Amino acid sequence: MARKTKEINVEKIKASKKVFNPGPGRSRWGNIINFLFLCFIGVIMLFPMIYIVNNAFKPLDELFMFPPNFFVRNPTLDNFTNISVLMSESWVPFSRYVFNTVFVTVVATFFHIILASLAAYVLEKRDFPGSKPIFKIMEISLMFTATATAIPNYIIMSKLGMIDTYWALILPYVGSTMGLYLMKQHLTSTIPNSLLEAARIDGAGELKIFRSIVMPLAKPAWLTMMLFAVQAMWAQQGASQIFTEVKKPLTYALNQIITGGVARAGAGAAVQLIIITPPILLFILTQTQVLDTMASSGMKD
Repeated sequence: MARKTKEINVEKIKASKKVFNPGPGRSRWGNIINFLFLCFIGVIMLFPMIYIVNNAFKPLDELFMFPPNFFVRNPTLDNFTNISVLMSESWVPFSRYVFNTVFVTVVATFFHIILASLAAYVLEKRDFPGSKPIFKIMEISLMFTATATAIPNYIIMSKLGMIDTYWALILPYVGSTMGLYLMKQHLTSTIPNSLLEAARIDGAGELKIFRSIVMPLAKPAWLTMMLFAVQAMWAQQGASQIFTEVKKPLTYALNQIITGGVARAGAGAAVQLIIITPPILLFILTQTQVLDTMASSGMKD
């Protein structure tokens, strides 16, 4: 009995060693070098963000110093104070610009997630004539940038009478195909058809299956869609779609400060920090789900 126990312990030790085995063709030093290299790349990628944060707190004399300093020496909040003063001089309240951006971002994100998820569910889990050509067309549409579709979007919004309304910013993004592609690929790799068939046998309808099974299991995908939507809509200026000042987004109003010349360089540096902060914070909160989606988007059984 003791001999068998000893043999079992030996097997466990061997199995544990296999877990930490770096694998064929790789050594422990190779893993360390890879780790250090990735850390080095990560630090390089952080440099622009660190530089923007430091610039936001630099006084004017440091902003125009040559050679420039990477880190701020005498931090000040004057740049943010100048933004407050400049925005208070506008006849449109600052809170109105904030409301415009938040409203457009929330509505566009919500409808984009719902529409893209429904379309992806039908394309992936329901077999109907023309589903493959539709998906191919959707894949081709990913090649067109926002600049290439700006004029067609403007013409369509003009024909619908939605120019100078919030919908001129919301609707073009609601129909974006990137979210649909991510969701469809995620459903392909994570939700088996047998699970949905079992739910149908139990009497669940399509909407109940979508609401109770598909959306909870596809949480990483729609969180990724939410991140992309917030990033895109938060940066919307709407200069060519919105002409009424009280309907303009916050980014448009803040960017007007940058065009004020050298005297507003400090305020402009603070504006850059304000614009990039919300998307970065959202990514930090959802990064695990985003990486999970990116890892599974191209995988199939």
